[in-house]
Amino acid sequence: MTSRQAGRVGTSTRILDISERVVQTKGFGCFSYADVAADLKITRAALHYHYPGKAELGEALIKRYSVRFDDALGAIESAGEAALAKLDAYIGLYADIVSQRRMCLCGMLAAEYETLPAPMQAEVVRFLDRNAHWLERVLEQGRSEGTMRLGGSASDTALLIVSALEGAMLVARPYGDIEKFRSTAAAMLSSLYGTHEPTRPAESARPAEPAGPG
Repeated sequence: MTSRQAGRVGTSTRILDISERVVQTKGFGCFSYADVAADLKITRAALHYHYPGKAELGEALIKRYSVRFDDALGAIESAGEAALAKLDAYIGLYADIVSQRRMCLCGMLAAEYETLPAPMQAEVVRFLDRNAHWLERVLEQGRSEGTMRLGGSASDTALLIVSALEGAMLVARPYGDIEKFRSTAAAMLSSLYGTHEPTRPAESARPAEPAGPG
């Protein structure tokens, strides 16, 4: 890779880092190229060189975020823990985002779903589906281990968990208090546990990122 190519990659990454932070805190509707260009001290024309339009940039944001989240789920899976530990680690992914005073990127975008371009809508749905399918497997494992009781199907319960965690983030946001997220998440999910009491949501296994966005 030449120095010029490396510079382009670096600028592209910085654009995504700043854009992700803005979307996670303010939403996609309040996001503008002008703000990102000013933060990076580049022209809007230079920004358009990397991402021709806001829709293309938004799609790239979701794809990168999804890859990082998938990597985090893979790390949880590879640890070979019991289902309860996996679920605690999963909650920890969300807790870490709340600790940065941000919202889940795809949760924030889901709230604006009807206004998003079709490619972004599809990526948001894919993100939610992948999370639900991963949780289904964990729930089935927990049922087999006798540590979780499900009031319905694993697929329905998985969607309930995703919804509960996204909602817990939303409730905690006005207070800026991660403990409100932890207590809300624990209360919402307490009905899942069978023979064991849940531990506190873990802090570990957050999605890896180059510059700090959750």
